[in-house]
Amino acid sequence: MPSPEPSSVLRSPKLWIGSGLIVAVVSILFALLYVGGNVNPKGNLRDLPIALVNSDRGADTNGKHLNLGDQVVSGIEKSAANNDSFAWQVVSREEADKRLGQGKVYGALVVPENFTATVAGLTSPKATEAKRPALTVLTNQSAGSIGSSMASQANQKAAHAASAQLGKDLLDRAAAQKAQLAPAAKLMLADPVNVEVADGHPLGTHSAMGLSAFYYALVLVVCGVLGANAISSQVDTALGYMHTDFGPFRQRMPVRHTSRVRTLAVGTVLMLGLSVVMGSLVELATVGILDMDASHLGLLWLYSVGTIAAVGVSALTLLAVFGTPGMLVSTIIFIAMAVPSSGATVPLEALPGFFRTLSEFEPLRQITGGMRSILYYDAQADAGLTRAWISMGIALVASVLFGFGVTRLYDRKGLHRIPRPGESADTAAAPAAV
Repeated sequence: MPSPEPSSVLRSPKLWIGSGLIVAVVSILFALLYVGGNVNPKGNLRDLPIALVNSDRGADTNGKHLNLGDQVVSGIEKSAANNDSFAWQVVSREEADKRLGQGKVYGALVVPENFTATVAGLTSPKATEAKRPALTVLTNQSAGSIGSSMASQANQKAAHAASAQLGKDLLDRAAAQKAQLAPAAKLMLADPVNVEVADGHPLGTHSAMGLSAFYYALVLVVCGVLGANAISSQVDTALGYMHTDFGPFRQRMPVRHTSRVRTLAVGTVLMLGLSVVMGSLVELATVGILDMDASHLGLLWLYSVGTIAAVGVSALTLLAVFGTPGMLVSTIIFIAMAVPSSGATVPLEALPGFFRTLSEFEPLRQITGGMRSILYYDAQADAGLTRAWISMGIALVASVLFGFGVTRLYDRKGLHRIPRPGESADTAAAPAAV
């Protein structure tokens, strides 16, 4: 009986349904996760941290000590009482600089030391030349460009509102004193404060405007996932479980019957060893060739190698446990769910609740936090580096326990990938092409 035409497989409902389900899951998940996490950041914004600094020393006017900086701060806090989009943190200038330098606030609004004295000089008859008071808005791109932009807009809005209220008070005071003001003076008093914008934590020109940590972390995750797939395939080829095509040529090694545990062990050892190669090449390419701004190069190398190893071993575990579907599971966990919940582009405070929950354990958020600490915050432990190391350690240990535990269970139940000599095919598991 002649063999059916190869094209006849297109008439197989099983082929269409199976392939259709896979591509449908990928399409809907990536659409919902990628777009869903970023489609409405302002509408989802909750408690974006911003530092509020009052350095004003006050001044004596008309026999009374006045501190207009206190009024600015209390006015902002009062207006923020009914708005949970921003979390204003009243701190000293030193503490604000510290939090900016750890990525714990997205910006700051600073009232200078001479604020009250400068305002008083606007209406003082002894003043020969009026100098406008200033409020300084500090940005922080190292914490994320979108979050920094949101904080900057909120700070500028608050500063202009404070200026308008202060101008109203000054004009009322001048009217009560029946002072004769020139039109230009009235115009200046109506909006007396100059709002200045400055960088609160400057970055180098080769830092992708605060996104180099995210892109570097994403490269490490992709290297881990793709490396695991390549290593799994190479191990299966070397053991004879799979063939390899080189153009029109096919290579297949003799089958070496081995347990699933040993197969996973071989892949894990390869992953750990080749993580050194991949981590070194990533740093060489980004820092050595592309001249990315980076310090602590030794720590950066160790972190890169550790990240690729942790992600790669985790991906190998999923492949060993789930077989071919492990590829899809790895992609969903390490890419589809990880990128929108990383807080690297859109801040965590502007994500829907579902993604904020994901960010607590999704690897890319933790990896990016550690990378920011190394690249932007002088490798401070409490700027995200300690959390990243702990998270990677937990993930690595959990993956090893899960992977070897399940594969050992498969082996004990006789679920071999290819029947051993003398074993009937119906008692063995179907080959898992990974």
